[in-house]
Amino acid sequence: MIEVRQICKSYGKNTVLEDVNLRVEQGSVFGLVGINGAGKSTLLRLLAGVLKPEKGEILIDGEPVYENESAKRKIFFLPDDPYYTPNLSGEGLAQMYRTFYGFDENVYAEYLDRFKLSPKNPIRNFSKGMKRQVFVSLALAIRPEYLFLDEAFDGLDPLARLVFKRGLIDLVEDKKCTVIISSHSLRELEDISDSYGMLDHKTITCSGELEEDLGKIHKFQAAFSRPVSREELGFDVMTFSSTGRVIQFVVKGKEEEVAVRLAALGPIFVEEIPVDFEEMFVSEVESRGYLK
Repeated sequence: MIEVRQICKSYGKNTVLEDVNLRVEQGSVFGLVGINGAGKSTLLRLLAGVLKPEKGEILIDGEPVYENESAKRKIFFLPDDPYYTPNLSGEGLAQMYRTFYGFDENVYAEYLDRFKLSPKNPIRNFSKGMKRQVFVSLALAIRPEYLFLDEAFDGLDPLARLVFKRGLIDLVEDKKCTVIISSHSLRELEDISDSYGMLDHKTITCSGELEEDLGKIHKFQAAFSRPVSREELGFDVMTFSSTGRVIQFVVKGKEEEVAVRLAALGPIFVEEIPVDFEEMFVSEVESRGYLK
């Protein structure tokens, strides 16, 4: 289990994270989301023990992670732009990481083969997506207890994303691995995440079970015989837009109560539109004033 307690992190005078609290259960696939510059990469580096917070603590299975080799051996962190030497091949990459981690040669060979990559070719000659595939294969072959992925799907084509997602699901099922994924591909995260956390205004503004919280967000479209303003709805909405006599809005709460209040305004028609993780994220961020 991962516990983050009141951590703060700054770079010089620039405070990136402030009073961040988070709990990720064992065997969970946790989607970490936020706008550019929200601090996702910094938080992942703190979780991996690469950086030290100025305040607060991060515990992995009850142990502090920073400068703790036993805790770090449980973790594999794949950054957005992983380091490799100019002449390093896929074989050399495996040899380098094998000295520190347990390593499944068969799994590594299997995924390199699925991605049509030669282990003997220098990584520098690969495209961005192919480089990502090599490191994804490495992460799955290490089979850690805790896997942290920064912009996990960046550069991967749709087929490679599917292979990767299936590999992550197998890893969680087989090894009870805990996965934290930072990504702007929210539709991909929704496919595999059971929990999530949203970084905004330097802290975690909301988190929880993804399916449960998606069930609390509702989007309605309604048409009236006259224009209807946001204020006339009589309840707080996360987002609101109108085109003539047609309105759309996203609201958090019980859909039955919203429907009753909406019916009191005498709409010509009302329909509820499904909300996915991406729309939930946009609505949460907009409701806090970022897009205004």
